[in-house]
Amino acid sequence: MSDVAPARSNNGPTDRRAATPQATAASASGDGTSPVASTTAPVGRGRRALRMLALMGPAFIVGAWQFGPGNLTSAVQAGSRFGYSLIWVIAVSTVLMLVYADMSIRIALVSKGSVVQTIKEHLGSWSGRIAGLGVFAITLMFSVGNAVGSGLGLSLVFGGSPMWWTLACTAVVVGILFARRLYTVIEKLVLVIVAIMAASFVATAIVTRPDWGAAAVGSIVPTVPAGVGLLIVALVGTNFSVNAAFYAGYASRERGLRRDQYRETTLVDTIPGIVAPGVMTALVIMAAAAVLPGVGGEQGATLNQFSAVLTPIAGEAGRTIFSLGFTGAALSAMIANATAGGTLLSDGLGHGNKLSSWKVRSGILGVLGFGALITVLAHGASPVQLIIAAQALTVVIAPILAVLMLILANRSTLMGDLRNTWWQNVLSAIGLIAIAAVCYQLVITSFF
Repeated sequence: MSDVAPARSNNGPTDRRAATPQATAASASGDGTSPVASTTAPVGRGRRALRMLALMGPAFIVGAWQFGPGNLTSAVQAGSRFGYSLIWVIAVSTVLMLVYADMSIRIALVSKGSVVQTIKEHLGSWSGRIAGLGVFAITLMFSVGNAVGSGLGLSLVFGGSPMWWTLACTAVVVGILFARRLYTVIEKLVLVIVAIMAASFVATAIVTRPDWGAAAVGSIVPTVPAGVGLLIVALVGTNFSVNAAFYAGYASRERGLRRDQYRETTLVDTIPGIVAPGVMTALVIMAAAAVLPGVGGEQGATLNQFSAVLTPIAGEAGRTIFSLGFTGAALSAMIANATAGGTLLSDGLGHGNKLSSWKVRSGILGVLGFGALITVLAHGASPVQLIIAAQALTVVIAPILAVLMLILANRSTLMGDLRNTWWQNVLSAIGLIAIAAVCYQLVITSFF
């Protein structure tokens, strides 16, 4: 976006400083400076910093959705089974996630309605319904893993049945649902949880003393170890979540971001909000590679084993540090997943997408209730078949969402100066190929 130059009068540019008392005092002093001006400059910078920080939030909601129990589990297995060699998958996935989240946000900023409404307007109502209902179906399935994960994390800290902790966490999220300013509450809560997670996993990585050199090599040199199987699919699927990227446009609209705020939002929200979960995932891989090499054999280390990696150094506090981080990941994913599911269901059916709407909140309750119900029926264990069903839905829905966003982002009549550039299209094409490859691998492994 180009900056607009200030208007000038016919008599030439106006020297506004000369018309102020401060400028007069500065002129009289002979040094061209003003004590008042020098004291107000830091205040102006401080206000600008606060204004920039106020833009943070929507992308962190998206990042919280992708950084859930499944992401942590696959990261622990990657580190314990293959050391540092798969960190490059996280690096590439994070870049592609950033490209698609940015694309969704740009579409939302130039659209009169939501992303689904824009798809219906430009590409047909059927395509908008498929997008909305498809994302809802995926969130419904993944609600179980988030629910189980939240209960498991708290049971590691306080003991007791994970099932009862799951119900308690669900009740807390339902309470948030009925907050008067729903999105503001969700956004602030997720930001706090992300901060706790970041502190937990940074502490874990530092204390475990990984081989930083090997980690650097693993992040830039692509290798595919023998026997990696579906693990690489899980790493890509959880760190490059097209479903979460698709919701980024909704979060930005709910927040009320404007088109003229695009550049600032990209710097203070989109980039850090998407990069943060990628960095935390890489830290988990590094910690697992440092302390659990070969543990668990071909299946990799379990979360219970990983939660104890700090006990030789920090005692039971070490287990608590990791468990709180895991709980934060599960709880934030639960909130974001349910919020996205309810929003997309309502919008796909043509009932609007405002979080204050009772139809959207009913959809959110449905996602949370489904996760809690299946957790109770499964006695706290995550049903494998349900997770497989969620992966199968991703195979169908994720490529469709990617193609729909790509088409819209390249329509000059819609996007104007925010249309995809050539390099954004190149990265988007790479992302689409990656999605197709993951889907192909999943189908081949699961059904043949």
